[in-house]
Amino acid sequence: MLQLQQLEKSYQQGAGDIEIFKDLNFQIKKGQKVAIMGRSGSGKSTLLSLISGIIKPTNGDVLLDSISYKSLKESELNDFRAENIGFVFQNFHLITYLNALENVMLPARINGIPNPKEKAIELLESVGLSHRLTHFPSQLSGGEKQRVAIARALIHNPKIILADEPSGNLDEETGISVMDIFFELITKNEMTLILVTHSKDVANRCEKIYELKSGNLQQC
Repeated sequence: MLQLQQLEKSYQQGAGDIEIFKDLNFQIKKGQKVAIMGRSGSGKSTLLSLISGIIKPTNGDVLLDSISYKSLKESELNDFRAENIGFVFQNFHLITYLNALENVMLPARINGIPNPKEKAIELLESVGLSHRLTHFPSQLSGGEKQRVAIARALIHNPKIILADEPSGNLDEETGISVMDIFFELITKNEMTLILVTHSKDVANRCEKIYELKSGNLQQC
């Protein structure tokens, strides 16, 4: 379902290059839930950015459902990302001037999905926020913001969810509650998940755990 083929990424620093990945090969099947762990600075967030096509590899290719990112023009890749990938971030990244309902509806509107309001209400109900539809991010707690973000990530039925430290800004009790909802919805909708986390407890909810070390993924 997702393939990384001989992926390389380096950044120029001064007179030399800093190599993040070299000859990275990796694949996961549809519906799998995979956790990626590793120390800070090991390249976990960079890897998610490469998988999403937000940044380009120095060499190699990413294929999602057999579609090669190399074969797509920039505008085509942007459309492909919007249609096929959902994101959940540590810092929520909700749009401050949109209320909860409008934030969740946004990806559906971008992708031309019919009845976005109806679907957004249904998703917000499923994450326990039917009473918060018209509240703005500034009026929500951290756990509520992340539940809005989860609903937003799922509304357009993406092929894959990329989650970057989704419980990282939540206290332990709230994090457990939000992750319960998150994994329940991922499983119910049979979505593929790649989750970056420092938490072993969160990683253990996935079917496979990999450690990113020295530019390579090693199964734990």
